[in-house]
Amino acid sequence: MLLTGGINHPFEEASAALVELLNDIGIESVVTTDVDEAVEELATADLFTIYACRWRMLNETLQEPADRAWVYELPEQSAETIENFIEDGGSLLGLHTACICFDTWYEYKQLLGGVWRRDQSFHTPRGKVEVRPVDHDHQMLEGVSAFTLIDEIYHELDIAPDTRVMMEGRIPDGTWQPIGWIREVGDGRVFYDALGHDKESLQHPEHARLLRQGVRWLLKEEG
Repeated sequence: MLLTGGINHPFEEASAALVELLNDIGIESVVTTDVDEAVEELATADLFTIYACRWRMLNETLQEPADRAWVYELPEQSAETIENFIEDGGSLLGLHTACICFDTWYEYKQLLGGVWRRDQSFHTPRGKVEVRPVDHDHQMLEGVSAFTLIDEIYHELDIAPDTRVMMEGRIPDGTWQPIGWIREVGDGRVFYDALGHDKESLQHPEHARLLRQGVRWLLKEEG
């Protein structure tokens, strides 16, 4: 189940690239921009991907009237459904703007492993980003080397203390920032990747390899 859509990002074409990437490893995706539909369909899903930008936008100056359609507040019952899905053995892949979503869901930080904090977090303009793996003992980083791509890098995310950081990134001469991590929640698994502003990022060979291996880990395809 792939939830997408939101402001300031080319989600339609980027999500198509993600669907193709997942299809390469045998995953068939159902794509929706409707949060309620996505949550309802979790009953028959193995993997829930959040690649969307949906929050209340209380302090945003929206440039286009159509952007107002993306404003969203997650109902408490939907939050419980997502939590139960993960705890019962489901998998959660959070990409890029997933950390910005659902600003009234205060337990989301513990589920995803980290979130955007509006009085603290920021990103620099899209440009050159250096990426390095930092947990070489984990299977999802097998064969993954440092690489450079064009993307946005999030700074000063609010990360849960028991999150296992897998990747760091920086702009040239900038400070290294945690940009990828994993968690185990109940019987389920979570992988968050702060990269992925657009399809070019998702199609970068090393980034695509990292995503494929991360999803295999999520689905417990060991080795």
